[in-house]
Amino acid sequence: QESEPENKLDGETASDSESKSEFGGSSPVPSSDDTPEVLNRALSNLSSRWKNWWVRGILTLAMITFFFIIIYLGPMVLMTIVMCVQIKCFHEIITIGYNVYHSYDLPWFRTLSWYFLLCVNYFFYGETVTDYFFTLVQREEPLRILSKYHRFISFALYLTGFCMFVLSLVKKHYRLQFYMFGWTHVTLLIVVTQSHLIIHNLFEGMIWFIVPISCVICNDIMAYMFGFFFGRTPLIKLSPKKTWEGFIGGFFSTVLFGLLLSYVMSGYRCFTCPVEFNNDTNSFTVDCEPSELFQLQEYNIPVLLQSVVGWKTVRMYPFQIHSIALSTFASLIGPFGGFFASGFKRAFKIKDFANTIPGHGGIMDRFDCQYLMATFVNVYIASFIRGPNPSKLIQQFLTLRPDQQLHIFNTLKAHLVDRGILGSLEDA
Repeated sequence: QESEPENKLDGETASDSESKSEFGGSSPVPSSDDTPEVLNRALSNLSSRWKNWWVRGILTLAMITFFFIIIYLGPMVLMTIVMCVQIKCFHEIITIGYNVYHSYDLPWFRTLSWYFLLCVNYFFYGETVTDYFFTLVQREEPLRILSKYHRFISFALYLTGFCMFVLSLVKKHYRLQFYMFGWTHVTLLIVVTQSHLIIHNLFEGMIWFIVPISCVICNDIMAYMFGFFFGRTPLIKLSPKKTWEGFIGGFFSTVLFGLLLSYVMSGYRCFTCPVEFNNDTNSFTVDCEPSELFQLQEYNIPVLLQSVVGWKTVRMYPFQIHSIALSTFASLIGPFGGFFASGFKRAFKIKDFANTIPGHGGIMDRFDCQYLMATFVNVYIASFIRGPNPSKLIQQFLTLRPDQQLHIFNTLKAHLVDRGILGSLEDA
């Protein structure tokens, strides 16, 4: 009988084995060949290695094509797709928990999981609506009331679910139920919170949505290609197929790709302008005067590099410099989201989160790095990019009572006079 931890599958420890009995035994999600029959027949003469390469390649091209289509359809469709992806990812992770949990026939786990998803989405999207649709909310009485008491309503909804969980506790299975309560909340933290950040990035301008996602996709593809053809040195035990050659090749490819993609997209207002709501037409608009980030600037090349490239200066968009930070994170830190997902899957003896995409696994298998990237982009924008938004301030100012507006006007006028700004404007 094998008793040493290293003899167990995928580094399983003794505590992992002991927990099996409590969680109901073996793999919760059995793996199977989900490759479409037409591909199986077309690739039947190939080895399993090359067959997998072609399946992944064909489905990758299909997903990239779909990505271009939804970008063309505009921000509203993008937000809808993000919402659908969020729900599917949540479903895949919760299903793993349910397959471990259902054998005890304990009540309400799936119901409560989806209820908490509804509560958290109501909170986050309510905040977004209030922030980006402020004038629309103030114009409609029911929306104004919901906006005013939004956080109280959100807390009351969550508290209802909390009480339902307490009432569902079953004797002798308390610990397992609290495991699953934590499972649901960690899933909400990983999936819902970060998908909400993706939508916030989208409102800053579609370029902040497309470039980071594309960098992660590029790194995933190029790391796989370099690893497939040149990989020899294992990178990390959690993912035995990952190699240093793929990791390094993916890094340089992603940085170069980020620079080129940023250069192309920075010249189009539809990508660089923030997504704003037009109150006159009740629709989203993407039209503005490009900020300095998206205006060509001339930069001096370091002396050491001048002899190599033969140039003294180069014209580029400031956003391209930021794209280096984005692509570097996507290729050096982003993969750790994938490693985290690999560790999670190995803990529960599953190959993929689901069988949604042949050759790729579930939706969560494709978005494990995207969620980590979305958080970084949101933090990066808040730290280095975003400044006060005058249009939002004016919108809020116009919703105040006349006496409040007059008070702010007099205060601002006195402040400008003290600084000598208002006098100079009058003289001009």
